Amino acid sequence: MSPYNNILGNKAIQTALAGALGVACWFGGVQYEKSKHPNVIRPVPSSLPVAKPAPAASVAQKPQVPAISENRLEAVGRRTSEIMKFGFPSLSNIRSFDDFVLSYDNRNRVANWVFEHLTEENLKVANNVDRAKCDFTVDKSIHPFFRSTNEDYKRSGFDRGHLAAAGNHRLQQQHCDQTFTLSNIAPQVGVGFNRDAWNNLERYVRNLTKKYSDVYVCTGPIYKPISEGGKRYIKYQVIGENQVAVPTHFFKVVVMVTYDDQLHMECYLMPNQAIPDSTPLTTFLVPLETIQKLSGLLFFDGTSAEKLKSINGKKSSFW
Repeated sequence: MSPYNNILGNKAIQTALAGALGVACWFGGVQYEKSKHPNVIRPVPSSLPVAKPAPAASVAQKPQVPAISENRLEAVGRRTSEIMKFGFPSLSNIRSFDDFVLSYDNRNRVANWVFEHLTEENLKVANNVDRAKCDFTVDKSIHPFFRSTNEDYKRSGFDRGHLAAAGNHRLQQQHCDQTFTLSNIAPQVGVGFNRDAWNNLERYVRNLTKKYSDVYVCTGPIYKPISEGGKRYIKYQVIGENQVAVPTHFFKVVVMVTYDDQLHMECYLMPNQAIPDSTPLTTFLVPLETIQKLSGLLFFDGTSAEKLKSINGKKSSFW
């Protein structure tokens, strides 16, 4: 059994707590920010109704944030527990959306990680879902000091790159809309990366659901050190007035569950740059430990050592 494995003991208890924790972290954060900044509107997750600012004559009035229904909290909690079945990589600034969960980095204005749970069934495309209807929107659940905005990306030379891919969430229009929330977005090189190599990796992960019963995906940014003059530095560009960090690399850690409940893992680390079309995805496979050390995160630490059969196509020896 892994030394990291199942730190809460019973997996059923861990799963239930994960769902409750995701919603509680978000809701608690909103209430805390409201108490510190009573005149700042704190909406619920992006798909829910948002209170409109008061008219100018009533600007001193405390803004009203709509109540969250118990049914809505239960639904988000259940889905969060499904997505986070194998554990949270970290517990900082958790945001639970309808069909994905993320941890937000206030300093860099991008997510620390985004988690998704994919199946062949939930990847189906509903007839009324259209990506063209989606708009990139500010995440108003994040304090204004720490948000990224569309203006930050304007004329930056970078794409607004999805972490939870829009193509993974087309069963409902609301799910697709939420992937365009800017807390799920990071600056990515366009041609050769976001529109090509990264897109190929996203499509590959979707195709895994045709072979496996469940696919769990964790995606996020990396700021990798470089060597200069015999010394090592972490250097990255920032864009816009809000100084949104441009990651040097992006990772995807994927766990595939077989129909007999065995687990296989693949770990990808891809540089945020134009990548030749001829480069196979296997070029970017790296040891899990590499991504964990660079990101400061522990992935899938709720997995069972006995069930994890392979990492990057080789018999598992990590545990």
